[in-house]
Amino acid sequence: MPGLTKQAQYVLVYRGGRTWVNWLLVMKVLPNGLAWSRWGFSITKRVGKAVQRNHLKRLLREITRLQPVKPGWDIVIIARPCAVDADYHRLEGAITELLQRARLLEDSSERLSAGLN
Repeated sequence: MPGLTKQAQYVLVYRGGRTWVNWLLVMKVLPNGLAWSRWGFSITKRVGKAVQRNHLKRLLREITRLQPVKPGWDIVIIARPCAVDADYHRLEGAITELLQRARLLEDSSERLSAGLN
């Protein structure tokens, strides 16, 4: 399933989406009307040099790949400068917290019923 790739897709989420914030990340969310959710990541030069930004992006991609997110959402994760110093588990906790606050995590009963249909 493809992620957010075009600037216009990001702009739609930035302008029309709801926002949740914690000390490491900002998450913007917008319904997309599709049968799957798409992820996008925004990591500016304020976060660090290219090697640090790319490492952070790889960590965030892996964390979000493993999250049981409800289908039908465009989700943009914006890294704050302090995120570059966080380890995998802190980033995972931050993303899980934001998804829970946004009520985007599937609970186990939803995953079981989706698998049976």
